Amino acid sequence: APAVSAAPAAPPVSTRPAQSAPAALAAPDIPLANVKAHLTQFSSIAAANGGNRAHGRAGYLASVNYVKGKLDAAGFTTSVQQFTSSGATGYNLIADWPGGDPNQIVMSGSHLDSVTSGAGINDNGSGSAAILETALAVSRAQLQPAKHLRFAWWGAEELGLVGSRYYVNNLPTAERAKISGYLNFDMIGSPNAGYFVYDDDPAIEQTFKDYYAGLGVATEIETEGDGRSDHAPFKNVGVPVGGLFSGADYIKTAAQAQKWGGTSGQAFDRCYHSSCDTTANINDTALDRNSDAVAHAVWTLSANSSGPSGEVFETVDDLTIPDNGPAVTSAVTVSGRTGNAPAALKVGVDIKHTWRGDVVIDLIGPSGTVYPLKSSSGSDSADNVIATYTVNASSETANGVWRLRVQDVAAQDTGYIDSWRLTF
Repeated sequence: APAVSAAPAAPPVSTRPAQSAPAALAAPDIPLANVKAHLTQFSSIAAANGGNRAHGRAGYLASVNYVKGKLDAAGFTTSVQQFTSSGATGYNLIADWPGGDPNQIVMSGSHLDSVTSGAGINDNGSGSAAILETALAVSRAQLQPAKHLRFAWWGAEELGLVGSRYYVNNLPTAERAKISGYLNFDMIGSPNAGYFVYDDDPAIEQTFKDYYAGLGVATEIETEGDGRSDHAPFKNVGVPVGGLFSGADYIKTAAQAQKWGGTSGQAFDRCYHSSCDTTANINDTALDRNSDAVAHAVWTLSANSSGPSGEVFETVDDLTIPDNGPAVTSAVTVSGRTGNAPAALKVGVDIKHTWRGDVVIDLIGPSGTVYPLKSSSGSDSADNVIATYTVNASSETANGVWRLRVQDVAAQDTGYIDSWRLTF
C-alpha cells in the first residue's frame, strides 16, 4: 500500500430497508499451510531477483508467472494486461472462473507488487496469496456460483494504484456496470494485527462482519488505507467495493490490544515498506482468519443473483397519472449509503395503465439530472409497465431524494404509479 497521497418537497413515502440475501453454500476452510506456501514462493522469487518484486523488476514478472501457472492448471481463463509506468512495462493478471451470470461479476483483487526495499510478504504477498488460494479452492470445489467470479492481481500499486486504475479506465462503461462488487485485500497478515473492514458498501461490509461475529472477533472500520489501495478506482466509477485490512504503520492503541491481543504503542506492521517484510513478518492467526473470510465473501456474494448489496429503497404509495396531462413525480429518499450511486443502479417500476404506449418515464437524480427510462410509442397498445431499468448513476451522490417522473401524453386512457424502487 502506498503512502498517503433546493428540490421540491417529497410526498410521503414508505421505505423498505435492505433485503437479506438467501443463505449461501458454506465456503470451505482455506488451508493456512497452502497460503503460506505461496508466501514462501514469493519470498524465493524476490531472493532470486534482487531482493524484491517491484514494478519493472524481474521479481514482479516472475510473481505474475507463478500465480498464472497455478490458475491455468486449475482451469481458470487468464489474461495478462500490459501498461507502462515510470518508463517500465507493468502487468495486471486477470483470471475468470467459467460460468455464472456474466452480467453480474463478483471480483476480488490484490496488488502483487512490492516496494523496491524488500520482498513485500505482508504488503502484499498476504492478500495475493489469500485470493490465489481462494481461487484454487473454487476450482477444487468445482463451484457453480450464480454470479461470475473474477480474480485480479494488480501491478504498480505501490506507485499510486497504477495497474488497477489502468484496468478500470480501459474497461468500457457497459463492462464496469457488470461488476456487482469488487473486494480488495491489501495487507491481511500484519504481525501486530488488527481486524479492519471497509465500510464502503453496506452489504459487503456486513458479509465480512457476519463472518467475524461468528468467530467472536470484534472488527473496526478501516480508515488507515481509505482510498489508498486498489478499491479506489472501482469506487470512483460507482462499483460497490469492500475489503479487509490488518494494519500498516498506524499505532495499535491499548484498547485495540485488549480487544485483539498484540502490543499497544507499536505499529500494526513495524516492517511496513521495509526490508524486514519477510515470511517472518506474518501473524498466522490473522492470515488464517482473513483468508477464510475472503472465501466466505466470495462464496456468499456470488451465490445469489440479487447483487452483493441489493439494498432496496421503495415507495408503495399510489399516485394517479393524469390522462393526457402534466407529469407527476413520486419520490424515494435514500439515506445511509456512502459515496456515489452505482454504475448499474436498478430502477424497478410497477405502473398500472390501460395503454402503456402513452406513458413516458424518467428517473431524476438528487442532482436534478434526468435519466430517460421509457419513451412513448403509438404502436404499443398493451397495458401496464412492469419493468426494471438499469441506469449509470455513478456521478450522483447516493443519498438524497430520487424521483420517478411519469407523464401520459395522449388521451382516453387512465393509470397510476403502483410502486417503484431503487436497488443499489
